Amino acid sequence: MIHIGYLLADNSRLARWAFDQQVREIGVTGPQARLLLILNRRPGENQGFYAEQLEVEPITLCRMVDRLEEAGMVERRRDPSDRRAWQLHLTAKSQKIVAKLQLRVDALVDDMLCGLTPEEREEFARLLKTVGTNLSERREMARISNG
Repeated sequence: MIHIGYLLADNSRLARWAFDQQVREIGVTGPQARLLLILNRRPGENQGFYAEQLEVEPITLCRMVDRLEEAGMVERRRDPSDRRAWQLHLTAKSQKIVAKLQLRVDALVDDMLCGLTPEEREEFARLLKTVGTNLSERREMARISNG
């Protein structure tokens, strides 16, 4: 039997590759697309939040935001509670791109789950949420114990 850890990692790698291929056709990189989609769900957070969400170094995110800002897709605004920090927001131009990205993501998920019944899809989502909760709790415990 194949180890479940391998299956999770390998399927995650394949899904990321497929996602990157889909979004490249829209004119953004995979990491840029992920940032735009996160910004759509959670606008107005500081750059550090988005760096953590994407699991990249803050300087890497800063460069990514520079390129997206130059392309007119992201706007930096001063954080009213911390003048040194910037909050990120989507622009009207990027709203259209995000809509296209979401359609591509939805189609990709449909392709990934081809052959599963609606009930199996629901159960799969429930199981993945449980795995995610377990992993998040483990991560939080590690943060607490490391100070």
